[in-house]
Amino acid sequence: MAPNLGLRQNMQLRQQLVMTQRLQQALKLLQVPTLELEQILRLELQGNPLLEEIEADEEPDGGDQTEESPDSSPSDERDADGDGDQGPDADEDLRDGADDGVGDNLDERRDWGDSFDDGFQSVSLDQGWDEEDELERPQKYVPSGQEDLTDQLHLAVPEGIERAIGEYIIGCLNEDGLLGCSVAEICTYFDVPEATVEAVLRVVQGFDPAGVAARDLQECLLLQLEARGMAESDEALVIKEHFEALKNHKFNDVARDLHITVKQVQEIAQRIGELDPRPGLSLNTEGARAIVPDLEVVKVDEDGHEYAVYLNDGNIPRLRVSQAYEGTVQTSEDAVKFIDERKRHAEWVIKTIEQRRRTMIKVMEAIVGEQREFFERGAIALRPLTLQQVASTIGMHESTVSRVTRQKYVQTPRGVFPLKFFFSAGLDSDTGEDVSAKAVKIMIREIIDGENTGRPLSDKKIVDLLQEKGLKIARRTVAKYREQMGILSARMRKQF
Repeated sequence: MAPNLGLRQNMQLRQQLVMTQRLQQALKLLQVPTLELEQILRLELQGNPLLEEIEADEEPDGGDQTEESPDSSPSDERDADGDGDQGPDADEDLRDGADDGVGDNLDERRDWGDSFDDGFQSVSLDQGWDEEDELERPQKYVPSGQEDLTDQLHLAVPEGIERAIGEYIIGCLNEDGLLGCSVAEICTYFDVPEATVEAVLRVVQGFDPAGVAARDLQECLLLQLEARGMAESDEALVIKEHFEALKNHKFNDVARDLHITVKQVQEIAQRIGELDPRPGLSLNTEGARAIVPDLEVVKVDEDGHEYAVYLNDGNIPRLRVSQAYEGTVQTSEDAVKFIDERKRHAEWVIKTIEQRRRTMIKVMEAIVGEQREFFERGAIALRPLTLQQVASTIGMHESTVSRVTRQKYVQTPRGVFPLKFFFSAGLDSDTGEDVSAKAVKIMIREIIDGENTGRPLSDKKIVDLLQEKGLKIARRTVAKYREQMGILSARMRKQF
């Protein structure tokens, strides 16, 4: 029987995820830190004539402002939030028909997954900001490591083939500051004798920081000793002749060959340990970035141990829709469309920033509620916490909480911490309560700090000590946590 081939039409009803442009922008605004948000809103003010900033000496206009007055208390903010947002996530369920009216009541049951699509293309955000843009930051310009080395090269080597070789060498340095190619490769590329490349390489190795452009770790350490005038020291001798034994802490072998005591070898190793094995990291490529906390947790009741959450948004401009164009007669259809689009987009920006503000406060209040012991006793009292737990508490999706905690910092009575710090996996204990992995790491560090350095504790012994405290943990877990904290094994920690 021949197959029945042909074109057919059929109707099908199904649900499908649709990530609108407007929704993507709302999610970007949710996850950016406060410093970047300020720059984004400044760009909005420049590009949208229907959006204006409320001056500090002006009386707030209620629904048109993005934030409540600075005098508003956390309880007022909680009242404004209602019972908490509930609903699907932005990446999973999208509902159409979201109202962009700034004066209307916000749907407090709605998550960030609600569609903000109002039927037209946005104007300012699409043109003024991109997720990959590097926005202005309160920092001075710092030249990159390659720029710094190139400047030194131009002062040390005249223009010509030697300078070109030097620039090639600098371009081949890896992030540790070590040479990532062989001398033979450079010779082949420039068609020059090996002695020429070696001479230029030696010049670059004399640049600051000491140890840069070395071909391996051994040469890197020797260059640093040479820069300190210690080329003939005991440290240089150990690195030259006993480098493998030094790396493996075989101090007895080194002491026997050099006819000195093991303690003297260990003292030499400690001085070598003060050298920088990765000199490339000292070449600041971006400069120090200022961390401005996005949130602040303040203790408001010394007796009742109550904490309040505030948004650190003093520099965020308060926005409202401009009334300058109301009542004006527009003779052009394009002008009417232009003003209408800019006005609706301004209303959307104001509503989105307000919803971002409330969501951040809700998430931080949930974290404070779960980690109250941390604020009283410190990191040792951290409890296991997941994004899903916080999401369930505030009635939002896990991915929404993830966006809120991304690149955000909070000022607490115990210092400034990234929001991700408060989330950790848990381990079982004899009491039936889980213990945070971060708290376990602190316990392991305290045990190792208090050990007898002549007889350091093995991972098995550390497991036994933790079990005495009621903590159920495997030896391989202790080893993993120790390595994550950069702590050496018991054999490597031994002091003579």
